[in-house]
Amino acid sequence: MSTSPLSNPAWAALTGRQAHFAEQKGQVLRYPVDVSPFQAVPDRPDEHVWQDLADLVGPGVSAWVVGGIAVPAPAGWTVEHEVPGVQMDGSAVDAAPDAEAVRLTEADVPEMLDLTERTKPGPFLPKTIALGTYLGIRRDGALVAMAGERMRLPGWTEISAVCTDPSFQGQGLAGRLVRAVAAEIRERGDRPMLHAAGSNTGAIRLYEKLGFRLAREIVFGAYRTPAQG
Repeated sequence: MSTSPLSNPAWAALTGRQAHFAEQKGQVLRYPVDVSPFQAVPDRPDEHVWQDLADLVGPGVSAWVVGGIAVPAPAGWTVEHEVPGVQMDGSAVDAAPDAEAVRLTEADVPEMLDLTERTKPGPFLPKTIALGTYLGIRRDGALVAMAGERMRLPGWTEISAVCTDPSFQGQGLAGRLVRAVAAEIRERGDRPMLHAAGSNTGAIRLYEKLGFRLAREIVFGAYRTPAQG
């Protein structure tokens, strides 16, 4: 029986449509550190996976793994976080372009970094924009809301970095941008999906209102490699 790419999204992305981003050591893959903080491991790693992860990311580093790692961490490792999250299927989202949304480019990255630093939608790094399309809404020239694409799996594209400046929240900007990004994903023949922390109930309610449904629960694990020496 084939396994859905959604069950191990980072692995599916880095062994498929985003393989050109992949850096590898043994069983472990990762995005470049200025693109995304995520590592990926296969569905059934062996006990050497922890050494592969340490060799890839270096000593004393926090490594984020989408889905966690089934093999218990050996001595010397610190399990910093295993954050419960949800994966949501956007097949039924009422996707639609938005006349006010503008396509963001590398020239917009300083503003995008500032907005994500203030709103904390999840990781957004200097070269995250290379992963896909990002749309924004500006008011009086300033970027006040954005959303874009992150992991690309066979048949699916993840929507990410959904955020709104606190001064403009409550105006429906995030929902409009999610629908607009979903429209671009659909135009390519993909289906939209996304992830959210299980504790982010406000965002989950918004996504459900837009037509997303729960696909599965998922864990975001953060594991600190042993310090050198």
